[in-house]
Amino acid sequence: MNTLERITLAGGCFWCTEAVYELVRGVQHCESGYAMGQLQNPNYEQVCSGNTGHAEVLRIDFDPSVVSLRELLEVFFVIHDPTTLNRQGADVGTQYRSGIYFEAPEQEAVCREVLDEANRAHGGRVVTELAPLRDYWPAEPYHQHYYARHPDQGYCAFVVAGKVEKFRKTFARLMRKDTA
Repeated sequence: MNTLERITLAGGCFWCTEAVYELVRGVQHCESGYAMGQLQNPNYEQVCSGNTGHAEVLRIDFDPSVVSLRELLEVFFVIHDPTTLNRQGADVGTQYRSGIYFEAPEQEAVCREVLDEANRAHGGRVVTELAPLRDYWPAEPYHQHYYARHPDQGYCAFVVAGKVEKFRKTFARLMRKDTA
């Protein structure tokens, strides 16, 4: 049995990142949550206030024999805009910042390498933070698998669906066979 690895990403609204990574082959589990803040066990309303320091994040457990950390990060830099500080589209606030949060120290070099490549590709404008994960809290149950359960909800239909389609077109080779 292969050992899973874990990476936590902040790329704006966690509904968007979750909807994409649930389609990636080798991803075994995704969980929307909050990280990098000061408040213990925050709720959605507290995080949205912008006063807790938390980012909306997606915790990803993946099988590195099927999909590499590098591939997951390449997807990350395509499905969100890493050049906008504390913003993704109409979602504005520190909770929507871009970040890569690693749990295993040996992941840092790969994360830094891919981040540097993305920064060069974007003319030095990438604002994605890179740090060890701290203070992770799962989001409320109603946020989990949100797009899969509510694809016709307004935000999902107009924002999330576009990111999912961009992933499908750009990374067809990484699609799970059961979602193609």
